[in-house]
Amino acid sequence: MRWSDQGVGVDDGALPGLGKAGLVRSVQTPEFEGVTFHEVLAKSALNQVPDAANLPFRFTVNTFRGCTHACRYCFARPTHEYLDLDAGRDFDSQVVVKLNVAAVLRKELRRRSWTRETVALGTNTDPYQRAEGRYRLMPGVISALAESATPFSILTKGTLLRRDLPLLRQAAQKVPVSIGISLAFHDAELQKAIEPGTPSPKARLELIRAVADAGFAPHVMVAPVIPYLTDSVSHLESLIAALADAGAAGVTAFPMHLRGATKPWFLEWLAAEHPALVRRYRGLYGRGAYVTPEYSAWLAARMRPLVERHGLSGAAGLRAAASAGAPAPGPTPEALTLF
Repeated sequence: MRWSDQGVGVDDGALPGLGKAGLVRSVQTPEFEGVTFHEVLAKSALNQVPDAANLPFRFTVNTFRGCTHACRYCFARPTHEYLDLDAGRDFDSQVVVKLNVAAVLRKELRRRSWTRETVALGTNTDPYQRAEGRYRLMPGVISALAESATPFSILTKGTLLRRDLPLLRQAAQKVPVSIGISLAFHDAELQKAIEPGTPSPKARLELIRAVADAGFAPHVMVAPVIPYLTDSVSHLESLIAALADAGAAGVTAFPMHLRGATKPWFLEWLAAEHPALVRRYRGLYGRGAYVTPEYSAWLAARMRPLVERHGLSGAAGLRAAASAGAPAPGPTPEALTLF
């Protein structure tokens, strides 16, 4: 990836929410037309997850804020509002890069208080979005975790993960390493409309195969399942069959949830592209962020035979939640979970 002829602007306090604190420079380049990268020096790397989140991990590391994958449904969009940026186009085009994340992480992992709990990567924004090819933050993060004997998991849509498979194999000799791939579409045209910056379904299926060939048991997040667009038997059957053929070890699935500013951003797209569905979405989501419990149960019943037929239900079997609670954004490698 060439970054020649890039434009560099030294910040004068113009980046809302960050001011001058930690900001090194703002970068634009022809390879990322319309995108500005705000390079910062982070004060911390490990994020502790609140107990109330009820997730299967307590610590995360995020190398970026914002994501050029531009997924319409991304639950992380509202976090950009903390920077006084909007959760729509700014989230896709104003990306914060933590230049020193690996060095800060090493320091934090050396603390006597660190108990080597599993760290989840890719729970907020994707660590293998395209910019990782330029910044190469993940090799340092992976090495820091492995050298400190800290187990970790990775969840990504990015095929750049293939670059680090040799390093991940080395890390797996020291600590448990879980790799999850997110792929909720088998229809490439629909995927491009809703996730315009992500690799194609074919490319991600090839990534799953590469991860399996490297000796890992790739877990796949068939998530989010988008009501009335990707929940048909034909779409789910073709996707699950392709995942099994590519070497997936198990899947996790849950319906799309639309929290905060993500909801109007997605519904704007829905009204423009599928206006006939707007009324149905109002009935399904109401004023909340989650689908009805009845839809969750219906989707679980639809998914169960497909997953079991292709041997992807995992060792712990299939679990369908009784309520529409918040889904875990990271890989859950032992079961198909529908929320």
